[in-house]
Amino acid sequence: MVHNGNNSPGGNAIPPHDKALIAKAARRLIPLIMILYVVAYLDRVNISFAALQMNADLGLSNAVYGFGASMFFISYFLFEVPSNLILDKVGPRRWIARIMITWGIVSACMAFVQGEKSFYVLRFLLGVAEAGFFPGIVMYISYWFPKSYRARFTSIFMMSIPVSGLIGSPISGYILDGLNGVGGLAGWKWMFIIEALPAVVLGVACLWLLTDRPSKAAWLTPSERERLETILAEERRNLEAVRKYKLSEAFTSPGVLLLAGILFCIVFGVTGIAFFLPQIIKSFGYSNTAVGFLSVLPFLAGVCAMYLWARHSDMKGEKIRHLGAALALAGAGFIFTTFVLGNHTAALIGLIVSAAGVYAANTMLWTLPTSLLTGTAAAAAVALINSLANLSGVIAPPLLGWSRDVTGGFAATGAIFAGFVILGALLTWAFSRTELARGERIDKEKEPHAIAAHRRSA
Repeated sequence: MVHNGNNSPGGNAIPPHDKALIAKAARRLIPLIMILYVVAYLDRVNISFAALQMNADLGLSNAVYGFGASMFFISYFLFEVPSNLILDKVGPRRWIARIMITWGIVSACMAFVQGEKSFYVLRFLLGVAEAGFFPGIVMYISYWFPKSYRARFTSIFMMSIPVSGLIGSPISGYILDGLNGVGGLAGWKWMFIIEALPAVVLGVACLWLLTDRPSKAAWLTPSERERLETILAEERRNLEAVRKYKLSEAFTSPGVLLLAGILFCIVFGVTGIAFFLPQIIKSFGYSNTAVGFLSVLPFLAGVCAMYLWARHSDMKGEKIRHLGAALALAGAGFIFTTFVLGNHTAALIGLIVSAAGVYAANTMLWTLPTSLLTGTAAAAAVALINSLANLSGVIAPPLLGWSRDVTGGFAATGAIFAGFVILGALLTWAFSRTELARGERIDKEKEPHAIAAHRRSA
């Protein structure tokens, strides 16, 4: 947080010179990692726009498209935890660079898909390449910023998901129509090639632009490096004084498993929006270019909701209830959409509300693991939560594609979305009763005393 009265986990108000130091680090790192994830998420989901042409060109059914989209998440699940543990050992700079370069190469190869088998293989390889990137960035934020700042900075970083839609939707729609047939290549082939190039370029740049930890930052003064490391070390000691989790407990803690279940439900909603939004809007009768521009609106709502939700969470010093409220909002939006699909304007409004809820929930959940766990246990928990949750990406696309093939529309799709995000809200209540959630409750109890101490010293 950056408002007056901010408090560290140790219960002491953060003085102005420390706030300035953290702001300096944020200006250097947060915009860069946000750009990295915009590119990553665009390469993951641009298949949703490619499907508008590719499915017909290759003769792929909705069910085949859905299963192919899910292949990414199968390999992503298998390689996520090993990748994040390697990142914790070799450092974020080299490992994130490796991830970006390899996924850029694989994404470009999607332009050469010939049929079902090559589609499945390349989607699987894309998951292998990208595994570990998102939880690696979450861990990277915890290497640099105190717990009381992470909701804000995580929300800014995670705005990359809807921002990739804001930027990528109109660009992808234009490439499909504007470059279709140029050089003898279909528009969807050009889209994969063009949108893969930034990943490779940025991957190489990461070797120079990313810094593993404050102690290695040449752009900080020696006293700044020492001070930031001291703040983070004190926070780790305070958290471990409450309860130090072993690596093995990251895999068995009920709280960690519940967080994975909640994220499973969130990712189901996010995946549905990412992979099926263009097709839903296309069913209203718009051109590919118009679909690209209209698809911006739910993503814009997501950006706004993520920032405002996280800001309010930081101001209140509370995360779990904010998470549950965001999921309830998403559920209401999906239910509304299901009943008004015949009215295109109302249906789009419902999708906008749904997107605001699921993206805000996504941000709130990811502030919890590194706030409640430390060290290798945190690295393993973040990777485990993300990999288990992304199994919903294995289920959602084929299930939603199959439901559309069977029903011929999107009403059943909306009902399935609503069911999963409402389940996520119920699991959030269950998580609030776990031992792991005690970390937040202890902080909340300390906050009034910290603010009072700060005011007395002012």
